Formats: sequence, C-alpha cells, structure tokens
Amino acid sequence: MTEHTTFQVQRADHVGFVVASLDEALRFWVDGLGARLVRTGEMGGEFLGQVTGAHGAQVHMAIVSLADQTIELLEYQGVDRPSAPAKPFDPGFAHLALVVDDIDELLARIAAYGWKAQGTPQPIAGGARAGTRVIYVVGPDGATIEFMQPPTAVRDR
Repeated sequence: MTEHTTFQVQRADHVGFVVASLDEALRFWVDGLGARLVRTGEMGGEFLGQVTGAHGAQVHMAIVSLADQTIELLEYQGVDRPSAPAKPFDPGFAHLALVVDDIDELLARIAAYGWKAQGTPQPIAGGARAGTRVIYVVGPDGATIEFMQPPTAVRDR
C-alpha cells in the first residue's frame, strides 16, 4: 500500500562513524586516505541526549571531506558500551562505499592504520558493474568501508 507523503528527501548530508579515538580516526581518514579536515568540535548536554539518546555523554567530533562525501567522526565519552562489537553483517549495521583506482595499493596502505580486509577483492560477475572489484574493510572500531575498483580504473602494472 502506497500513501502520498507531504515531505521530500532532498539529499544525503553526511555519513557518521562512532570511533574510540578521534585522534586515531583522523590519522586514518586524513593521513591514510587523504581526507580534508573541515572542523572539530564538542557536543553534550540536553541537546546530545535528545538527539542521540546518549544522555550524560560528551562527544568530541570532527568533520572530514573525501571525494565529495562529508564524514562525521564521533568519539563518545561517558556511555556504556556493549561487550561484543557489532559485525558488518549484523542487522542495523551500515557502511560507506568508496570508489578507488587501485584497490590493492589502498589495502596495503590502510593496513598500517589497523584496517583489515574481510577477504580478498572479488570481481562482480554480471550486470552493470561487471568486473568491478569489491571488498569490505573493517577498522579498529568496527566501522566498515566498502572499496570498489571499476574495471576501467585498473592501472597498467
């Protein structure tokens, strides 16, 4: 059943990742991937509690920009955390997908920042993205990025 709505989603604004250490996350995003640091800041109080449900917490945050994508990094302090981290295949888990020109070079570089590939890059077998190599990579905090290398981006070796 389809209902007529009176609102319209206008555009995506940003992707957010909760991190254990903002300093370490910035090292990866800025130094490792070449993102541009846009700004840093602090959040807390009633505003944060009402928006996120993290009542009593303080957040150190940073905004970075990479490939026309705004990424928000959030380090929460003063909240209880589950004992077992979520996995990329758990319900509710989200990921960011980025297109790269050399997936093998990228994987070698980001390993130094504690990011681990979940297997080996695999080519998509058919359809509009046939030949595109893809891999999920999980960071030290459990955040997941999917990297995609289209076949036209393959470098001569």
